[in-house]
Amino acid sequence: MLGRKTYSQQEIDHARSAVEEQLGVHGKLARAAAGEPATTHVQSALTEFEGPLFNDLTMMLDRYFVHRLRMVSGKDTNPLNEVELICESLMNNGGVLRDGNVVKYVPEESVLKLGVGDEIRLNAE
Repeated sequence: MLGRKTYSQQEIDHARSAVEEQLGVHGKLARAAAGEPATTHVQSALTEFEGPLFNDLTMMLDRYFVHRLRMVSGKDTNPLNEVELICESLMNNGGVLRDGNVVKYVPEESVLKLGVGDEIRLNAE
């Protein structure tokens, strides 16, 4: 597929809907776990589940817009490029953030403040 610099509102809405659906399911699970007795391992299991789930949701969201042109996202540290670096690192670097060749990543300017070499384990927050 050729690179793209625009996306239709329908494509954006579809991506948003897919992510919101997954977040809704996670929310139901979290609320159900909150009602369980403290003696169960439900909360622990939910915490274990969050990392892989939110890492995967980030990759899913990125996939909807994967063919974007560099002129759209630029080369600076911004949320779009941060997601790109996170996805690349999840897929090809064992879940450890690595710097890209093109993006000038500055952790202090990022949303998550992850440093190069940090393990990527996203959560609901």
